[in-house]
Amino acid sequence: MAVNDLGSYVTDVVARNAAEIRAAAEAIARTAEQGGLVRPAGAGHSMAAVLETFFRAGGLAFVRPLWHPSVLPFTGARLATAAERESGLGEAEARRAGITAADTIVVFSNSGTNPFPVEIAEVAAEAGATVVAITSPAAGLAAPRRAARSLIEVADIVIDTAVPPGDATWPPDAPVTAPVSSLATTTVWTMILRELYEIAPDAPRWRSANMPGNDGFNDELVARFAARIPEL
Repeated sequence: MAVNDLGSYVTDVVARNAAEIRAAAEAIARTAEQGGLVRPAGAGHSMAAVLETFFRAGGLAFVRPLWHPSVLPFTGARLATAAERESGLGEAEARRAGITAADTIVVFSNSGTNPFPVEIAEVAAEAGATVVAITSPAAGLAAPRRAARSLIEVADIVIDTAVPPGDATWPPDAPVTAPVSSLATTTVWTMILRELYEIAPDAPRWRSANMPGNDGFNDELVARFAARIPEL
């Protein structure tokens, strides 16, 4: 898929996934009602999407990321690539996390073929949680398959970001730059938050710390969730 117009690209991603975005929002609304947590996960540059979900102005307060220092590029870029391909790391992290059936697991992975994201999805499915995959099946088909299953084979809800294999999109005839996976995942997550507001307008959400009067509001949310989300 050529990506010549970024505006048209993100509009198309949202339109083609309208039903899945709604389903993801409904799953998160159930999680809020049942007292569960949203557990985002990703590795490498998909961690950028995880950061968008956590302790973010306008974002949900009942979010606890699933991650491991080894898969964060800042701790060693090449080591992070190796870590997400390592069998057992994702499973161990997911089992330590204590995932419950009330949780919604949102796995960001461009290809969905490496063990780290797949194993997290598998453990979550085993626990009865709802698994949402935000991924590109086209990129997955072109990527080496390093896990026994792919992410889209495990997930309950698959949101297709339509990121082309290799991620680069420019120039159109021989793309070498301008990756769009982060643009796509941020757009999808933003649309999930919009849909969720229509379903559950009173779900707990953070307010901007850089607007007057919000520190006290956020402090109350920290007090409410800190025991279950120690990263706060």
